[in-house]
Amino acid sequence: MKNIILTGDRPTGRLHLGHFVGSLSQRVELQNSGKFDEIYIEIADAQATTDNADNIEKIRQNIIEVALDYLACGIDPKKTTIFLQSQVPELCELTFYYLNLVTLSRLERNPTVKQEIKMRGFKTSIPVGFLTYPISQAADITAFNANIVPVGDDQLPMIEQTREIVRSFNSIYGETLVEPKAVLPENETCCRLPGLDGKAKMSKSLGNCIYLSDSPEEIEEKVMGMFTDPNHLKVTDPGNTKNNPVFIYLEAFAKEEHFKKYLSEYKNLDELKAHYEKGGLGDMKVKRFLNDVLQETLEPIRKRREEYQMKIPEVYQILLEGSQKARKVAFETVTKVKNAMGINYFEDLDLINQQTLKFAKSKGDNTKNN
Repeated sequence: MKNIILTGDRPTGRLHLGHFVGSLSQRVELQNSGKFDEIYIEIADAQATTDNADNIEKIRQNIIEVALDYLACGIDPKKTTIFLQSQVPELCELTFYYLNLVTLSRLERNPTVKQEIKMRGFKTSIPVGFLTYPISQAADITAFNANIVPVGDDQLPMIEQTREIVRSFNSIYGETLVEPKAVLPENETCCRLPGLDGKAKMSKSLGNCIYLSDSPEEIEEKVMGMFTDPNHLKVTDPGNTKNNPVFIYLEAFAKEEHFKKYLSEYKNLDELKAHYEKGGLGDMKVKRFLNDVLQETLEPIRKRREEYQMKIPEVYQILLEGSQKARKVAFETVTKVKNAMGINYFEDLDLINQQTLKFAKSKGDNTKNN
């Protein structure tokens, strides 16, 4: 069996550090590992309409932003197929077939869906398309026979629901679909980066992000304004590093070479933490170090992005060619699914011959009776 990856993002804004540590950097590593036969990255613009139906322009404008972020981070269109969900209509067809394999109560129990509904304040006014997001995602994954899906831990319930749909389909119609498995970042801290304000998740909608395309000045301003330990009022006070976003970011990004270069009095993060927890280390010093680390990490990404921004028609061509390739693969899967379900009427010669014989026999019986 081939090793195939499918992953993607909704184009509702530029991508941020949470995307980078949660999936983007891992996608680049997997892409360059040589261990995978095919890699697909989807810009899920159709799914984004489920809670932006009255603001399609937002999606139209952000498709290019997401594509630029992909390319800037090192996604190579020669190795990875980048495509637009809306340009592969076979995904909608698969979604429709899968709808009958999932109950409404099961969708409502999905932890990720429940959290997203709460965050968006839908209450009882939930768009049907948004509620069925896990089914749409199952269509995306199975359309490309993906067996590997790199995700953050908040997406694990989505992958489990895809696995349930695959098992249900295969049990009814025979072994047809590939059951995927999720791959999480090796660094547990990278599974979910908190917001700059200390809230549980970095989110575009909450405005607590550092974007991959932010300028050096914007990054510095955001880092210096980050939430820390509210009880660490004086430099001499002992500080808490456990739920401190500044230290969580350092866990995700700081390497030993950063300490040698920017903060040589400490060998590693453990020493820095120990000093902060003991007391005698100010927040601003730690933030300045974090700023140095992030500036170094994001500078090459920002430069590559600026280069691609000068070649926008080429970027759209990449998306066009990727979408055309993706559609061919998805069409093959739809054909396989319809064959399994027995709704491939015009290609099913056995059915046509069976019906021909049935009605011929019926006519013969009627002739004898007359």
